[in-house]
Amino acid sequence: MFRKLFRFLLMFLLGGMLLGLGGLLGLTLYYRSNFPVNTWINGVYCTGKSIEQVNEELVSAQEASVITIVDADCVNWEIDMLAADIRPDYSDALKAYLKKNASAFWMDNLKSPVSSNLMPEKYIADEEKLLACFLELPFVAQEQEKTAGVRVCQSPEGFELQDGNADRLNLEKACAYLKDCLAKGHTLIDLSAGGCYENLADTEADKRQRDIWEQVSAFLARGGRIVYDMGTEQIPLTTAVLSGFLKIGADGCPTLDHEGQIGVDEEKIMSWVDALAADYDTCGTEKEFQSTRGDIVTVSYVTYGTKLDREAEKAYLLEALQISADKGTADAGQTAGTRDTADSVVSGGMQAHVPAYIQKGYVRGLDDIGDTYIEIDMTQQKMYYYAKGELELETDVVTGNTGRRMGTPQGINYIHAKQRNQTLRGADYESFVKYWVPVVGNIGIHDASWRGSFGGLIYQTNGSHGCINTPSGNMSQLYEMVEVGMPVIMFY
Repeated sequence: MFRKLFRFLLMFLLGGMLLGLGGLLGLTLYYRSNFPVNTWINGVYCTGKSIEQVNEELVSAQEASVITIVDADCVNWEIDMLAADIRPDYSDALKAYLKKNASAFWMDNLKSPVSSNLMPEKYIADEEKLLACFLELPFVAQEQEKTAGVRVCQSPEGFELQDGNADRLNLEKACAYLKDCLAKGHTLIDLSAGGCYENLADTEADKRQRDIWEQVSAFLARGGRIVYDMGTEQIPLTTAVLSGFLKIGADGCPTLDHEGQIGVDEEKIMSWVDALAADYDTCGTEKEFQSTRGDIVTVSYVTYGTKLDREAEKAYLLEALQISADKGTADAGQTAGTRDTADSVVSGGMQAHVPAYIQKGYVRGLDDIGDTYIEIDMTQQKMYYYAKGELELETDVVTGNTGRRMGTPQGINYIHAKQRNQTLRGADYESFVKYWVPVVGNIGIHDASWRGSFGGLIYQTNGSHGCINTPSGNMSQLYEMVEVGMPVIMFY
């Protein structure tokens, strides 16, 4: 009886063990193709599911995403994965996960849930939708609108080379490269790295345009070093200015001479010089002058003023720019510098050119009066001397006798000379002066020791013959401070 019970228990235990081992083996075999208990991947519960089932759930759970395409200019463009029907494929990653974590190791998951994050090793796209989305990208659309060929064209800055042959996107290669990158799991796709850009072969016409562009570029680079030094202003020969000097055909492209060289247009150069002179020439014009008394007076330039030598400047530019246009010649800036000793090299290799003048003011610039001058207010009978904008001398004076129609003439003049101990002579007078500063004709500024008073209304009845009579003490100071060439502004 005891033996039968023992045998029964032994058989029961052995059966239970075999049943347990069979169950364990069955589960082990089951988890070779299905995910074990307590498995979470990318937030998806995977227990008991096949690779195909988990892959579908992971694809369905993906959030909106994009692939990024980098063009030849390193600009990033995005394609929406959902719009292009681009689906991630986790199959290979899931197989590798099962191989590593399933089989006999599934029991480890009984202790606690196991969470993992996997990345897709490839993407599967609908080719038609992917191509449609790719063709809608702005840079691809622009590429399709580009025409082949090379052309030099005018632009707001001067000229530009429209090169329809360089760096052209090969759409067939680009689409194949997109699919290849997605198949490898890449979502950042650099088209240049994939060899999707190529250069088209130049025709003979294209080669001629490139030659023109090479000449234009050299012309602009060399001529662009010239800076007109106008005194208080510096005027560089910009690309736009220089481009305007070139001879242009009806098509807007620079024309070539019989030797195949670009050339400059003399009339265009003269027009530019005329415009420059119109801005800076003051001889024979009028100026609105801010008087010390407070109002603005209009005074005409008489002996003082600025006048550019237009013919000399035209010749300078023609010579300098023609050398710039010729291939293999010396640098235009250096050559121009040998012609005019006033030219000098400034920072950055720029060539400062001081223009030629028929008449040059005491200062150069749009305001050729500057801030150092003599002001004579004949209504107030005052004379002022300003040096660098500061009032250095103020004095009463007596100007020409208006009662006898000898009034001092108005105008902008300049100091012609400085002389000591002179005898001034006229039809009815002879006067010795210690300081004589002529400003226009026989009219000047001088001391008048014979006068006991100055200013007021003396000039209306007992004024001078036209000169500016000045107290001796003030005249001696003025004489020491002023220089020949300084402007003198005279007005009522």
